Amino acid sequence: MISEFQDLSDKIDRLAEMTTSLRRENALLRQTNTLLGRENEAFMERLSEAQRRVEALLAQLPAPDASDEATTKEAAQ
Repeated sequence: MISEFQDLSDKIDRLAEMTTSLRRENALLRQTNTLLGRENEAFMERLSEAQRRVEALLAQLPAPDASDEATTKEAAQ
């Protein structure tokens, strides 16, 4: 009977240790997830800024002439 209680006590101790370990791991994963989310937001902002800059540069380019379009089409074939 005492052996059964000791076995049960050991299992409870292991369960408590596992619970503590999983809580620590979960907290670490949440922290990592938060950091990665912030990093992703920063990358998205950089990408948007790059897109705006490319669009601004494209807007500054002169419109192609009809002869330029024909030359481009011939070169593509």
